[in-house]
Amino acid sequence: MERYNKIVEKLSIWMQAIAGFALVFIMFLTVADVVGRLFGHPIVGTFEIVGLGGAVIIGFAIPITSWLRGHVYVDFFVQRFSKTTKAIINICTRVISIALFITIGWNLFIIAYEYYKSGEVTLTRQLPFYLIAYGMGICCFIQCLVLISDIMKVIGGKYE
Repeated sequence: MERYNKIVEKLSIWMQAIAGFALVFIMFLTVADVVGRLFGHPIVGTFEIVGLGGAVIIGFAIPITSWLRGHVYVDFFVQRFSKTTKAIINICTRVISIALFITIGWNLFIIAYEYYKSGEVTLTRQLPFYLIAYGMGICCFIQCLVLISDIMKVIGGKYE
């Protein structure tokens, strides 16, 4: 269990680095575009690159946010229950979340394949959409690994 958790944690950290790189890149791109516009030379396609970068940032940050429990968690209702009931609730919510992320990831892979087959690209820079969709699908499946790790922690008594 401990080895699995370390692998999932390192994978989440690696994905966080990708999200961080994408964030820094779109920040510099936006600043460069604004400065370029001041001198009459805007960067063509900045809007679509920033949009795709935003998708990468959000998708690749989900696993580490979940791992660190950085998301909004309303637990005042659950805190009233016994330890066993809390564990059951945590496991049930994680199982439901796994089903949700598997469904989303699978559908993103289907969409990505359709984008690939049709050759769908952005209007200005002609960047392919399928790469982003595949990336988001992978993020969903890695989020499932984080949720499985949470279930293992709950069962092992190491959660919370």
